[in-house]
Amino acid sequence: MKKPSFLERLTGSATNNNSDYDRILDEDHHFGDEEETQEDNYENDENWQNDQDSYNSTPQEGELPVDMYQTNDAIIIRALVAGVSPADLDISITRDMVTIRGLREEYQETNDDNYFHRELFWGSFSRTLVLPEEVVIDEAEAQEKHGMLEIRLPKLDKHRSTQLKVRSNVNAGK
Repeated sequence: MKKPSFLERLTGSATNNNSDYDRILDEDHHFGDEEETQEDNYENDENWQNDQDSYNSTPQEGELPVDMYQTNDAIIIRALVAGVSPADLDISITRDMVTIRGLREEYQETNDDNYFHRELFWGSFSRTLVLPEEVVIDEAEAQEKHGMLEIRLPKLDKHRSTQLKVRSNVNAGK
């Protein structure tokens, strides 16, 4: 009797199809036993090499991690921008979207061979956030303190109303 495959044991099915998936997921399978690995296919693919070369030569833009939450009257966005001058931050706001861009310049004190760890992000970064509610653009505020950027976006009050007085132009012509 044939030993059930991993997939058969996992799903409880008793199919007799011996597919490649069963062979790969079977516990007796050893990865790397195939004659040609997927890496070998990529090495011979000219388009893959060109894509890799352009990827490595083009400086990549980092994505700025943020926290976004709301209060009763505003949407607050916070982001760590340590090492970035407030003058080097560009914040664009529409009624329903915010884009934060900046540049963190690297001050290299030693050559690359002397580093034990290199985990800090250097270079340009940006983040575009779709806002959950419309905001009043003219009342938005941004401040930086100890490397923390905080953007306060007052919510548009859609329930606000006002009473208009109707003027009469009857006496204006006399």
